[in-house]
Amino acid sequence: MLQTITKHEFKALADQGYNRIPLVVETFADLDTPLSLYLKLANRPFSYLLESVQGGERFGRYSIIGLPARTRIVAHDRDIKVLQDDVVIESAADINPLDFVKQYQARFKTPPYQGLPRFTGGLAGYFGYETVRYIEPRLTRNAHAKTDALGVPDILLMVSEELAVVDNLSGKLYFIVYADPATDNAYEAAHQRLQQLLTQLRQPVAIPQAPAMAPSEAVSEFGEANFKAAVDQAKRYIFDGDIMQVVLAQRLSQPFAASPMSLYRALRSLNPSPYMFYYDMGDHHVVGASPEILVRLENDMVTARPIAGTRPRGKTREHDIALAEELLADPKERAEHVQLMDLGRNDVGRVAVTGSVKVTDSMVIERYSHVMHIVSNVEGKLKPGMQAIDVLKATFPAGTVSGAPKVRAMEIIDELEPSKRGIYAGAVGYLGFNGDMDLAIAIRTAVIKDKTLYVQAGAGIVADSVPESEWMETQNKARAVIRAAEIVLAGLDSNAGQLAQGKE
Repeated sequence: MLQTITKHEFKALADQGYNRIPLVVETFADLDTPLSLYLKLANRPFSYLLESVQGGERFGRYSIIGLPARTRIVAHDRDIKVLQDDVVIESAADINPLDFVKQYQARFKTPPYQGLPRFTGGLAGYFGYETVRYIEPRLTRNAHAKTDALGVPDILLMVSEELAVVDNLSGKLYFIVYADPATDNAYEAAHQRLQQLLTQLRQPVAIPQAPAMAPSEAVSEFGEANFKAAVDQAKRYIFDGDIMQVVLAQRLSQPFAASPMSLYRALRSLNPSPYMFYYDMGDHHVVGASPEILVRLENDMVTARPIAGTRPRGKTREHDIALAEELLADPKERAEHVQLMDLGRNDVGRVAVTGSVKVTDSMVIERYSHVMHIVSNVEGKLKPGMQAIDVLKATFPAGTVSGAPKVRAMEIIDELEPSKRGIYAGAVGYLGFNGDMDLAIAIRTAVIKDKTLYVQAGAGIVADSVPESEWMETQNKARAVIRAAEIVLAGLDSNAGQLAQGKE
């Protein structure tokens, strides 16, 4: 017998005005991993897997598996649609897509559920970089001026009403299925769905095959000479007093016919990060291991965590420590970080109660597989009447992927970069039914579409930037994703055998 709320309790919640009520069942899943559970339970279009490693070393307590969503919100060039089972059920062209998302999120009234992580259902997906054009009027005139290499939506959010939450500490699994009390037999249908999921859980997982494939080369869309020329032009804007800093990015692409899940497996091993994600969006996949939060809203507390300043990891512990000390002592890196920390304070301050904004971590080193960064943490108490989308508007995009002053920097990005950024430098994550939000910056992120892998990386340009160094910084930042792709194309499950033979 499933231990969920009773039908009487369900009806009582409906009588209180809740229009989405979660039925939750707890079971053991200590013989599975989040990856195997995703393959068993989801692994179809419009599903996702979210994992976390704290400080580059410890797995987060919870992993979240979004089961295939029937409903999704898609926005492109101010045209917004809601699709259910791939059929358009609602559309709008006369409203800012972010305002539409805010209104859509407000339609859901859900009761709190104790003992689960911060996200137990809501809107999950991404806000691409082009979302800036829904926020800043000065950027709208450039909306159609650039080529769109990827052709993905500006915003794609799945309405996530069926989830599996893995408690990595206890080995337990929570199935969450939302029921609409206005629908006939909603309680019984949700109960039956939970039973189906429990049955699915006990089935063997189909192990994906990852055979070796022909290697492929990553090619820069920008090109080294053009990128360095753009750095010089950006420095002229800085010397003229137009801006203090701008982040210039380049896109690399390469043929990639392997499974996107294989790329996620390799990336999570190579580059464990606070935000690891795998989104199956039908005609494209978004696979990433981002170190950087854009913004989090939890219990009315707004958090931003700017990352700026980069060095590659050292070959030995002593070399690593020396590089960290060099990074913290580098005046260019410190100046860049201080500018972006101030920008983060200003962004949070736009939606925070006056006097509540504070820096809780200042210029600390965080280490990841290929690079280390300088990191700070900024927090503030949300103003009354503000909601998640208001926080997104105030903080999007991050200064660490745009520059300062932010709007002028984005105009220069429009001028100097050869095409639209797409998902890169936007935000990936969720807006919960409970009003909370957690969004990572879409960096260290691959987009796979039409058997092509795309990865982008940027460098912060300041007055004393050296074009060669900035080019190398973009290469270092893209390296984790490119290396993961190399491992997959070499045969993901054959490398262990090569290592065992001591092959060099």
